[in-house]
Amino acid sequence: MQDNQENIVWQENGTGTPLVLLHGIGSSAASWAAQLAHFGQHYRTVAWNAPGYGGSTPLPEEAPEVSAYAQALAGLLDRLQIGKAHVIGHSLGSLMAARFAAQYPERILTLTLASCAIGHAKLPAEERARMLNSRIDDVAALGPRSMAEKRGPRLLGPHASEASIRKVVDVMASVDPQGYAQAARMLSQGNMLDDVAILPATMPVQVVYGTADVITPAAANERVAAARPGTPITAIPDGGHAVYVEMPDAFNAAIDSFLEGHDERP
Repeated sequence: MQDNQENIVWQENGTGTPLVLLHGIGSSAASWAAQLAHFGQHYRTVAWNAPGYGGSTPLPEEAPEVSAYAQALAGLLDRLQIGKAHVIGHSLGSLMAARFAAQYPERILTLTLASCAIGHAKLPAEERARMLNSRIDDVAALGPRSMAEKRGPRLLGPHASEASIRKVVDVMASVDPQGYAQAARMLSQGNMLDDVAILPATMPVQVVYGTADVITPAAANERVAAARPGTPITAIPDGGHAVYVEMPDAFNAAIDSFLEGHDERP
């Protein structure tokens, strides 16, 4: 589906209480197929293509801040007539989700931060530049398909199926270089910990990650949870970074368990 005002593209399944899915830097709404099918049985499940992804118009700034993505999400939800929602962000999507929750706490039913990309704002300048340039140089020099073949398999655990690997690579291969570069610059200046620390104590928040994640390992996810004492953590054994693609049953079960008692289903 497509929003004509801002040209935001999304996928949607089901009716009922809204549940919103935010993908990571090398991904798109297409990666959430298993979640759209599962949660669409009980929720109005919406997976967006972030600005600059999957036909969605890029943001106007060359180096947008995370707030720009949060504002774009708020605009899309307004046009979909979604007031409050369960929000699930994966990787870079978790950085967006945390900022959205910090800016619009009244719109959050629950918040799930999965495979948390904290952001690089607190890293030394040279390391930040190296990490940013590595991403931008890869997509510029290799093109999306070759970049995906290089980077994609690292997003999965050691026991991932060939089908999961193909899914991750194929979705990453569809990224638009401009949108990807914008997102990389946002990641370079982001700091999720500040946003998580100011979330209301009454907001239900959880962290989910795979124990075999080499992109955002256990320590990063534990830092996010520690920024808001009492935040529950679910560690999925042997799951890689894209744990929701690789182990959808385990991931969906963790979400179902968390949502129980917090949703608004009749």
